[in-house]
Amino acid sequence: MTTFVDRVELHVAAGNGGHGCASVHREKFKPLGGPDGGNGGRGGDVILTVDQSVTTLLEYHHSPHRKATNGKPGEGGNRSGKDGQDLVLSVPDGTVVLDKQGNVLADLVGHGTSFVAAQGGRGGLGNAALASARRKAPGFALLGEPGDLRDIVLELKTVADVALVGYPSAGKSSLISVLSAAKPKIADYPFTTLVPNLGVVTAGSTVYTIADVPGLIPGASQGKGLGLEFLRHVERCSVLVHVLDTATLESDRDPVSDLDIIEEELKEYGGLDNRPRIVVLNKIDVPDGKDLAEMVRPDLEARGYRVFEVSAVAHIGLKELSFALADLVGKARAAKPKEEATRIVIRPKAVDDAGFTVTREEDGLFRVRGEKPERWVRQTDFNNDEAVGYLADRLNRLGVEDELMKAGARSGDGVAIGPEDNAVVFDWEPSVTAGAEMLGRRGEDHRFEEPRPAVQRRRDRQAERDELDQAYDDFEPF
Repeated sequence: MTTFVDRVELHVAAGNGGHGCASVHREKFKPLGGPDGGNGGRGGDVILTVDQSVTTLLEYHHSPHRKATNGKPGEGGNRSGKDGQDLVLSVPDGTVVLDKQGNVLADLVGHGTSFVAAQGGRGGLGNAALASARRKAPGFALLGEPGDLRDIVLELKTVADVALVGYPSAGKSSLISVLSAAKPKIADYPFTTLVPNLGVVTAGSTVYTIADVPGLIPGASQGKGLGLEFLRHVERCSVLVHVLDTATLESDRDPVSDLDIIEEELKEYGGLDNRPRIVVLNKIDVPDGKDLAEMVRPDLEARGYRVFEVSAVAHIGLKELSFALADLVGKARAAKPKEEATRIVIRPKAVDDAGFTVTREEDGLFRVRGEKPERWVRQTDFNNDEAVGYLADRLNRLGVEDELMKAGARSGDGVAIGPEDNAVVFDWEPSVTAGAEMLGRRGEDHRFEEPRPAVQRRRDRQAERDELDQAYDDFEPF
């Protein structure tokens, strides 16, 4: 059964905002109590937070669909709905958040670091909040805004100071087991280690972490073996240690060629050229291994590598190696730039930024895009004429109508607000007047009224009678 997962696809859904309430205060002897509808509650966010006690993404591998709770709707008596509860998901230190296209959204390093993966929807305003001097008793309320729906990818990159790289069965797991308290699986066959192992090493006053990266073989950077899955765990390490097998039973292998092949794979993966390297010639407790180590050591040192001859089984040369690694880790830590407090960057709105755009498409449709117009559309109840009139007033005040006229829109042209896959389309009619003077009964707006058939017939008959009367008055006898 899988116990370690370092890459998952997560489907997160934030909570929807609660609807506002349209209510009028009713009390004996108070016929005009006024609007008292409360606001809807905010939908809960989905938040990713680094937790040091979490070491794998296994939990999200088994249950990749996560949703925060919705906000509660408002109620009469000026009672606002309850906010939805945020959903906090714990992730390991070193988790990278990407979108479906592979773009990095966040790099979560350090305990407590958090990222809002999905934003909860705003709650709709009740009619009490929408009341004004001209609209004293609104017969509508705003709908709650839907929460974000996102598909994200979580990738874990191990946060360690030292990475052990090398061929399978080179002795990396044995080495990390004797340098630290880690207890990885150790056996005499390739690919024994299927997951990265972490261990903590203390060398004098320096404490550092060491990682065993499994599965590097020729072609690992192109996906062969397990290398491509775990090469990303090397990215955050400050020091690379080549563990070379001096007692291999394969006739076509030797420590120098193994080193060249692994270096080529690291080069193909990219981004690791500036990391200091140390070469460890392992298994010198074997007679042939000791002889081979003495033969290749001058060649490796001539290339500029610092070489250590060790035996993880016999505990030979481990102290010198651990202190050498501690020295390199200390230098790498000292060379890192000091962390500065996060700056608050204020980006004021440009003077000529209207907050929306109007474009004319090839089919003649005018499309309006902008945060405010799209949010207002989502919060409008189109079954309520007064709510639609309120939306028209808001769009007019924002300047949408003026921009449509400048773009060449005429009465009856199609106008879409929002993206293609989720837009509200209507036939545009420029308004001459807008505001409370156009309101009739609660929940109605005269701009959206059409005469009923019976009313229209009465008007037609009256018009015919008026024409006959006019003709009689105009008649002159001979």
